[in-house]
Amino acid sequence: MSPSKDISLAAITGPSALTTDDVIKITSLSEPVIRNLQITACYHELSAAFANRTGTDANWCTFATWASKQAGVTIRGEDLQRKLEEVLANEPEIQEILAIIKDHSKKLGTGSLQQNIAIAALKKLAASAKQRASESVARGNKKVFEEIGLEFARFIGSCLKDELYQESSITNFCNELQPGPPPDGQQHLTIAFSAYYKAFFEADPKAQDELILLANIQIGFHEQTRLQPEIAESLDAANIDPQQLRKYLTDIIVKNKNLKGKLIYFFTWLIGGTRLFKNAIDTLVSTAEKHIRTVITKNLMTLTLPPDSCLHLGDALRSPYAESLKNISNSDLQALLKQLKPTADAIDGAGCTDWADLKQRIHFIANLFRCYHETKDLFTAPFTVEQLSEIRTGKIPEGRL
Repeated sequence: MSPSKDISLAAITGPSALTTDDVIKITSLSEPVIRNLQITACYHELSAAFANRTGTDANWCTFATWASKQAGVTIRGEDLQRKLEEVLANEPEIQEILAIIKDHSKKLGTGSLQQNIAIAALKKLAASAKQRASESVARGNKKVFEEIGLEFARFIGSCLKDELYQESSITNFCNELQPGPPPDGQQHLTIAFSAYYKAFFEADPKAQDELILLANIQIGFHEQTRLQPEIAESLDAANIDPQQLRKYLTDIIVKNKNLKGKLIYFFTWLIGGTRLFKNAIDTLVSTAEKHIRTVITKNLMTLTLPPDSCLHLGDALRSPYAESLKNISNSDLQALLKQLKPTADAIDGAGCTDWADLKQRIHFIANLFRCYHETKDLFTAPFTVEQLSEIRTGKIPEGRL
């Protein structure tokens, strides 16, 4: 380690005692909220252990800590359903369609249920979208951790304590990675961990920073390629099946009728009298989808970094490049940064206009890594000591998470 980076991280945490078995145990948890909290805590511990060797230059786990913490907001559904309901309730075109639904429901004999039907429709749309977004984000959070978290734990256990560069040490580690490109191959991880290992013994601080950035981006490239299905599914959480909403509202109507009313409704349905009601629901779903997608996209494209930076990933990065990374000398890193540009004239630091676009996403993330490389606040613990104690026992702690 360079003397300029030889700092004490005792205030953050000691060397990680986490093993691959610990990672496997966390990924086996079936409850997504608890699993996410433990994944976030584990990333922080791996990040800090790594930093005991390289100093407080952000490694991939440093960023993963805060990405996982942000994912937890969606997984828990915090305020998402309320935001969805508010947006839908305040859209004039949605209100027009709800008025049609209430009118048709009155003709079906709902009486005082008219307003309840409209409220139920909004709540069902919001709840379905929130649930789908939560489930897809939870799967992605688990998917990345069970692969990359495992490899970090294995790397820290086998290579972190080497005092001298040993080719056999990093070769043995990389031999257990799968050759070839993602999603099935792990060639990016091979390049990344080889660069990390080389950085352990690099005396030049700038050269070390470039090796760490190279490794971070290679892992980000692998991670984002693997996550493409889950990210697309998260953004498509707005795509609600209108048949499910029709059945849900129809069940409410029928449930609140007496036997005579149910027979009347059945014969109304039999002669096609419920067609306009069903068509109105289909229109509601198709109209609501674009508004729901906007809310979910904004939710997914927000990243909060300590101490109080709330980044919208569609906006340009306001932070400059880390001082040591303003000019790049490492030829492999130069080539990678050029490769990751979605277009030849793409502006570094520009926001990602479409988070589902893999090239745009990776380009933005690479610049995020480059800008926040020297941000020591990223090593702040994601939870309080009291919260962490609860999380480790499998409980959801009180307070802001």
